[in-house]
Amino acid sequence: MASDGEPGSSEGQGAGLVLASASRYRRDLLGRFGLTFTVDAAEIDETPLDGESPRTLVQRLSIAKARAVAKRWPNAVVVGSDQVATFDGRIVGKPGSAEAAVGQLLTFGGRRVDFLTGLAVLNAAVDRLSTHVDVTTTRFRNTTEEDIRRYVDLDQPLDCAGGIRLEGRGPCLLEGVDTEDPTAAIGLPLIKLAALLRAEGINPLRPT
Repeated sequence: MASDGEPGSSEGQGAGLVLASASRYRRDLLGRFGLTFTVDAAEIDETPLDGESPRTLVQRLSIAKARAVAKRWPNAVVVGSDQVATFDGRIVGKPGSAEAAVGQLLTFGGRRVDFLTGLAVLNAAVDRLSTHVDVTTTRFRNTTEEDIRRYVDLDQPLDCAGGIRLEGRGPCLLEGVDTEDPTAAIGLPLIKLAALLRAEGINPLRPT
């Protein structure tokens, strides 16, 4: 269950677990663990650096988000994450509009799109940082423009990397997915996150 703490408040100083993200998808994913946590979105510059690889980018931004929020919650375990989609070796952003989403998805037909999801878990009290990058490979089928427009209208994936929601009707556009963690492409790799939280004394199977 998530709570809304005030950054810098006395409650924040003693918070156990903080999600450094405004993403509703990440909030819902972390909520699956049944843990009490606070949501405090990080405000950082997410512009890629010159020559920066997608893997390095998502790892750097995940760490930056966790560290930015840890300044307000110095006794918490802070979870930061970032995701990009890559196609033909270039980063594909969130479409932002229905037409852009349709254009992206038409381009993906019969091709491969990789989703890289970075994860950082920072124990702010002792400045202990653990990181992970998950790569999920999706294989898109050739789909008619009519079906893609219908998909975009139904799922509204305008704020999703690559313009697809795998937790919605997105699988209808795919031929297959190669992944070690089916939650990673949605926004947060829960298998790895559970392991990193256990290392910090937070066990989702034994919530306090």
